[in-house]
Amino acid sequence: MLCARGELGFNTEIQSDIAPLNHMVAAMIQAGKIGDSHNAIHVLRDPTRGGVATTLNEIARQSKVSIVINEKNIPVHPEVAAACELLGLDALYIANEGKLLAIIKPGFVDQVLMAMRNSRYGEEAVIIGEVQESPHGRVLMKTAIGSTRVIDILAGEMLPRIC
Repeated sequence: MLCARGELGFNTEIQSDIAPLNHMVAAMIQAGKIGDSHNAIHVLRDPTRGGVATTLNEIARQSKVSIVINEKNIPVHPEVAAACELLGLDALYIANEGKLLAIIKPGFVDQVLMAMRNSRYGEEAVIIGEVQESPHGRVLMKTAIGSTRVIDILAGEMLPRIC
């Protein structure tokens, strides 16, 4: 969407991230099976509205947990990072269609991650953080320079809604 805004004059190779995830999710569910009636997948969320930051905040608040993410682990393509920097936007709040956030029971993370990476649309799947008991309802980020900062819910809309 950043590139489509004609008045900005962006000329880049950024491609849409829209993707059907149903087959990947089915493989994840299969990989996370614990017996006949339980699954290691606690949460699957689409970060389209509000991006990764807002979605993680919603999960933390609803579940009364803390989520700690590592800035170095968050996959942001260089073209997207450059466009965000130029426009003063934070990539954590940019819509991510065709992506998902998953919270997996410890001990099952590797097998579910492998199922994701074996999918065309999950090849770049990575672990970006972990759930902790406190502080309740907070998302924290360990930054690349070694500090920790609070990641809050987006206060307004960075870009106009398109769907």
